[in-house]
Amino acid sequence: MTRPLPLRALRRDSSGATIVEFALILPVLCMMLLGTLDLGYRSYVNSVVQGTLHDAARMATVGNVSTATIQTFVQNRLQAFSRNATITTTTRSYSDYSGVKVAETITQDTAPFGQYNPGDCFQDANGNGVYDTDRGRSGTGGSEDVVYFEVTMTYPHILPVGKLFGWNTNVTTTQNTVLRNQPYAGRTNSSTIVCT
Repeated sequence: MTRPLPLRALRRDSSGATIVEFALILPVLCMMLLGTLDLGYRSYVNSVVQGTLHDAARMATVGNVSTATIQTFVQNRLQAFSRNATITTTTRSYSDYSGVKVAETITQDTAPFGQYNPGDCFQDANGNGVYDTDRGRSGTGGSEDVVYFEVTMTYPHILPVGKLFGWNTNVTTTQNTVLRNQPYAGRTNSSTIVCT
């Protein structure tokens, strides 16, 4: 029969302390590991989306490839990567680099000045007869046009860390690039002045 340890001896006994310390550190260590894996996967997905975008943009700049073909290429490449992903593509063409994502030019401004309002005249760069805050035309444009490509991919986390860290259940990555089409045909650019 063993005698119980006196209280003083119990205070000095350190057997079992390591397991208690490990139990305190284990949840923090697991969260750090899961978070690192998730952020690494997110970085990998960004690289895949950027690579797919560059391949699709290069296809478009050589000509004779439709916007629908490019969108199908992007969808197929990224769906094979992540089946639960939602993928959207945007393709807009401009006559030059300085016009990318820029509003159409107001040529005759009435009060209030500095913003488009009825009675103003504007240079209709995309030919749709309506003032636009983005002068680009949809699609890949023509020879020597500047084309803006954007791919957005939304996919679920691969690990259940979103709830642990207070993140959304889905991750969204957006990549874009701007390239000039090759001179594969004669260039036709025309814009008209429209007054409302």
